[in-house]
Amino acid sequence: MAYLELENVCVHFPVRNAWGAAGGVVRAVDGVSLSVQKGEILGLVGESGCGKSTLSRAVMQLQPVTSGRITLDGEELTAMSAREVQRRRLDFQMVFQDPYASLNPRFSIFSTLVEALSQREPLPRREREAAVAQLMERVGLSPEHMYKYPHEFSGGQRQRIAIARAIAPQPALLLADEPVSALDVSIQSQILNLLTELTRELGLTMIFISHDLSVVHYLADSIAVMQRGRIVEYGTADAVFNHPQNPYTQTLLAAVPAL
Repeated sequence: MAYLELENVCVHFPVRNAWGAAGGVVRAVDGVSLSVQKGEILGLVGESGCGKSTLSRAVMQLQPVTSGRITLDGEELTAMSAREVQRRRLDFQMVFQDPYASLNPRFSIFSTLVEALSQREPLPRREREAAVAQLMERVGLSPEHMYKYPHEFSGGQRQRIAIARAIAPQPALLLADEPVSALDVSIQSQILNLLTELTRELGLTMIFISHDLSVVHYLADSIAVMQRGRIVEYGTADAVFNHPQNPYTQTLLAAVPAL
């Protein structure tokens, strides 16, 4: 059995007209089935509005599913109570697109990371600085800046902080939702390399979400292409990138800049 299983997952949103009456349904995610093996990096790619982020929020249990099942390591997340999900959520963490919006501007980096490190079990006060320093070094940041605030860092550094916060509770599954799209091109490869290294070193399973097929091909083992809430193509990264079968995938590939 795969580590993460999605079976016919649907997320539909009702649409109401100006008078408040039901006016149809938006099928943001419409019957998605996927399997992700332990230690695999799955790239989920598609244009804006295709349902990628909604699907990731459903996996994170931040968005209720309309129907279908999501199973993580043999436990069905979609059948759990809110309290059970809260307990289980330490095992799956998320890196968001905008690191500045996802970090509390009133918390120093030390406070942010101590809170994340203490999720599994309380961290003794005398060990906190050393633990934060080790975590910062792991993501390529200097520990001497641990008492600074998010606005004092560059966009790439803030994303490294967000990644550090995500791996601090020792999750097994990491969801990265467009984590490099808000960064300069010169910084993107650094963050991609960091995510790849952490995935291999920590034995993480990862879903990497992007609209850029070339970025996904760079680090993913397999690729799922999403269009209008459905998976229209799935295969190994090389097969999907080099020999796309679906016309939509071919369109995405044609949009990749070439030097």
